[in-house]
Amino acid sequence: MEANQIAKLAQIASALEVSGYPKPGNVHRTRNYDDMAFEDFIISGVVIGDTIRELAIHTKSIEDLADANLGKYILDAVSETNNWIANNTNLGIMMMCVPIAAAASISNAFEEIQENVGKLMDATTVEDAVNLYDAISLADAGGMGDQEEFDVMSEKAKDELRENNQTMYDVLKISASWDRLASELTSAMPVSFELGYTTFSGYCNSSDDVDKINKATVVTFMTILSEIPDTLISRKYGDEVAKGVSDKAKELLAYKDNFDEFTLKLLEFDDYLYENGYNPGTTADLTAASIFISYLAKEF
Repeated sequence: MEANQIAKLAQIASALEVSGYPKPGNVHRTRNYDDMAFEDFIISGVVIGDTIRELAIHTKSIEDLADANLGKYILDAVSETNNWIANNTNLGIMMMCVPIAAAASISNAFEEIQENVGKLMDATTVEDAVNLYDAISLADAGGMGDQEEFDVMSEKAKDELRENNQTMYDVLKISASWDRLASELTSAMPVSFELGYTTFSGYCNSSDDVDKINKATVVTFMTILSEIPDTLISRKYGDEVAKGVSDKAKELLAYKDNFDEFTLKLLEFDDYLYENGYNPGTTADLTAASIFISYLAKEF
């Protein structure tokens, strides 16, 4: 697939994810938060295009996957976003979408992308890890630096990475037990490819509704949340709270075939999550990746 097309699909996925309404517990088209607004996420989705395009062109030109520079492109995307938006709106999305975009650029068929994501992550380098640390620090991402083994705010962190010869895959593997994105990136993205993508594409393919893309986004988000407790919530409030949120999401999914009633219940759930500060941000990142994969499948 051509680099321009991959970049456009990444932009589309970012915009569609935040536009999902009502996507409980996150910023969406009628819900801003105190420190960030819906428009911040739309802008963020637009400005990543050049970085994703450059990544796809670069990855297609290399012979050794260790030269893919995934960490650099994650940092570049976060840095460009930082030029436009004052908050961390898309670090997690870029951590997910950069490997997917790189894999798409070197795949001859859609079915090769997931395997190539795994190969690219296996081939990451120490400098990828250093760049990832810089991206996390720049985004000031809450939670990812709270564990001793993943102390990205330490002044000596990057020196320690080089001394210990720890690659991006290595540091993500360390944090995989408490961070779902790290787990996803070190296991060839099973949630995104095998749950999120199939849910989003399946909904779109089975519906003639003019609003089917929005509904597919919401159902995909809720499906992932119902089966995978959100680790951003877990880190802030504990595993029991995260499981309770997932249980509620599973309960509400029973109403998805009647979207009017589903929407009313989702709005109540949205209020509950917002009032308690339960933000399923990791689920949002997984949803964006799932939409990106779905559009790649459609256009490949």
